Amino acid sequence: MTQRTWFITGVNSGFGRHMTELLLEKGHKVAGTIRRPGSVDDLMAKYGDTFWVASLDVTDTPAVKEVVDRAFTELGRIDVVVNNAGYGLFGAAEEVTDEQILGILNTNLIGSIQVTRAALPHLREQGGGRIIQISTYGGQATNPGACMYHASKWGIEGFMESTAKDVAPFGIGVTIVEPGGARTEFRYSSLQMATPLSEYDDTPAAMTRAAQDRSRPSLGDPAVMATRIIDSVEQTPAPLRLVLGSDSYRFLQAALSERLAEVEAQRDTARLTDITDGA
Repeated sequence: MTQRTWFITGVNSGFGRHMTELLLEKGHKVAGTIRRPGSVDDLMAKYGDTFWVASLDVTDTPAVKEVVDRAFTELGRIDVVVNNAGYGLFGAAEEVTDEQILGILNTNLIGSIQVTRAALPHLREQGGGRIIQISTYGGQATNPGACMYHASKWGIEGFMESTAKDVAPFGIGVTIVEPGGARTEFRYSSLQMATPLSEYDDTPAAMTRAAQDRSRPSLGDPAVMATRIIDSVEQTPAPLRLVLGSDSYRFLQAALSERLAEVEAQRDTARLTDITDGA
């Protein structure tokens, strides 16, 4: 594998941590961002100069630009930018607060957008690179009780898919990663639960209240998933989407099939709103 320099947000846990450990072990350089000081001191001690670390809250747009610019300046070239920082929020629309809505959109959606925007001038100037967006099957499919999480992920997938078309002429590839459930701490340390309303107790939205139940482990092996993400950079052209996990495939296949069926059923009626020649 070609030795590369990676920029990864949120390297203290989850996929960010797994990817960072694997990359450093293989001799790559990693520029990682963290929110909690001291959370990667073990990796800094072990890997020294090959591991560049900065504190960053991706909701702080000026700080995003400063950190991204500094990373490119100090490391010279960054080949891969990974938007990994994010969290989950479960609850029906009535159950989540205004503060929770702003928080998840500022982190999962706007944070990734601003990291990407900060990196693009550097990637263009150096003649190419790769952007990897960690999403979820929930960026294409939905479950009840997770409306704002889905809103943030559907939004970032739309942004990334359009941006991929914009930056392809500059040799910049974009990959959206859509993992299923993984045995990380995401469900337990990176998941907010809205305060439940009794009116939703016997509705589908209530199913998400058991999301943090440790007796129901996820299917996915996070180390294997991290390896697949890393290996995707070797593919040319960049895969627009990377589906990880049989559960992800199952949810995506069902959701996309249902949506396509609904569209195809309206083929003849859709044209009724067209302006016809001679009208």
